[in-house]
Amino acid sequence: MIPTLPARQSTLRHRIVRTVFFCLGLLMTMIGAIGIFIPLLPTTVFLILAAGLFAKSSPRFEGYLLQHRVFGQAIRNWRRNGSIAGRAKGAAVMGMTAGYTIFLIVSAPDTLVAVIVAIVLSCSAAYVISRPTAGGEDI
Repeated sequence: MIPTLPARQSTLRHRIVRTVFFCLGLLMTMIGAIGIFIPLLPTTVFLILAAGLFAKSSPRFEGYLLQHRVFGQAIRNWRRNGSIAGRAKGAAVMGMTAGYTIFLIVSAPDTLVAVIVAIVLSCSAAYVISRPTAGGEDI
């Protein structure tokens, strides 16, 4: 026999989980909003995460993100088939390149650190480029 929780405990646990997901969704939305104004901080990635968290906690907030006039299409494309628009791919790779260049100039890191960061950013860029292109256009 599988032990079960009383209905009241189960409902309380469900509310707590929904509240945690909702709060995390709000946090991801705030970070995404900050990314609009801070160069090199991604916006769409955090909004995709927020939409996923809201899917488990607040259909109203999820719907808002999915219907957003600027970010909604990117979130829907990602959900549908993991695709990224060609222009977004180009912007992401250019942003990573610019960020690495600024990193090298401003911090003058040790060679090992510079190589590690280059490898991480190269793998990230390769992942972005390898995703299906939304709308069929290539970068």
